[in-house]
Amino acid sequence: MHQLFISGVRLDWDDAPRDRTKPADYTQSIPALRSLHELELDNPLTFFTGENGTGKSTLLESIALTYGFNPEGGTRNYRFSTYDDVSDLSRRTTLIRRRGYCRSGYFFRAESFFNVATQARDYDRSGALAGLHEQSHGESFLTFMQAFDGPGLYLMDEPEAALSPQRQLSLMVMLHRLLKDGSQCIIATHSPILLSFPGAALLSFDDGRIRPCAVEDTDSYRVMDTVINRRDALFHHLFDDHADDPV
Repeated sequence: MHQLFISGVRLDWDDAPRDRTKPADYTQSIPALRSLHELELDNPLTFFTGENGTGKSTLLESIALTYGFNPEGGTRNYRFSTYDDVSDLSRRTTLIRRRGYCRSGYFFRAESFFNVATQARDYDRSGALAGLHEQSHGESFLTFMQAFDGPGLYLMDEPEAALSPQRQLSLMVMLHRLLKDGSQCIIATHSPILLSFPGAALLSFDDGRIRPCAVEDTDSYRVMDTVINRRDALFHHLFDDHADDPV
């Protein structure tokens, strides 16, 4: 049986201290988060999905910080900061753990990967991660992910951001390897390709609550299906009577 590093998350909205040096915590205004008190994680691969602003990346960040990862990404040994925009949610977060801290693990954030690549160059001058800035954005993403060596906890925020559809399939092969080695992965994504991973748990943050869903029920899948199979009707609807006008 696959033993998880994190089997659940609890949020305390009543008594958690707030950092008074920061503005009021915006996370309380996010419906899916504000309605959450305990979330069970019972699958080695869990996807957070939903529209922008629904709280999936914020919750993933809070899990990462509570576990001990650097806010901008990297391993639990990375310690750097270029801009502090971390929410107060981690002060309200308790992780339910059934297994000791992992020896291997990464927090991957697409939006701050440039900073992580810079730090990787400094931390690993003669290793595989030293030349990330010399590769294309997508290539550096995959090189970084290929360094993942389970069993460990791998948290990823929108890893598809710089990856072509083919490279997203490559990422799925890497995920399969990590899971086979006993790792746990929690990923926030909009990618219908990644969301199609066999056997994964999908949690939607839409409609003001966090709930299980099938890939076919996600907006990401529905929009992609419409673009592929009914694009003429879609663009006619989007552009009204001007679909044939030159841009």
